[in-house]
Amino acid sequence: MQIIAALFIDNIDVRSLPGPTTRLDLTGVQFSAVAAGPLPLTAAPHLVVIVRCEAGGDSDGVLEVVYTRDGEQVARNVQALQVEPGKFNFRLVKAELTFESYGTVEARCTLAGGQGVVVPYTLLPAPVA
Repeated sequence: MQIIAALFIDNIDVRSLPGPTTRLDLTGVQFSAVAAGPLPLTAAPHLVVIVRCEAGGDSDGVLEVVYTRDGEQVARNVQALQVEPGKFNFRLVKAELTFESYGTVEARCTLAGGQGVVVPYTLLPAPVA
């Protein structure tokens, strides 16, 4: 198995087309957000991880997402994953991230025995009116 993409999003919609075709409509792809209130605050961004299993590959795996800030782990999610050989699948991962200050959290997405993908998420101060 391999990770094809990992992105922070607002929403995902799965739709089928005629024939054996499926579409994933991602909206609100983001790498940063403005704080919804004063610090400290907890944000819960949605991360979608899209995974592919090669034809003839092992259809069972484990997805691990470790969130770090300044090299320190702040959250972790581990979940079983099944992908039919020759197909794709996705997982939504939601973590509650506490921000004491503005800055960036990195989500390191890995499959057991596979490569990893790192996705940044930066919390920004609200613009001064």
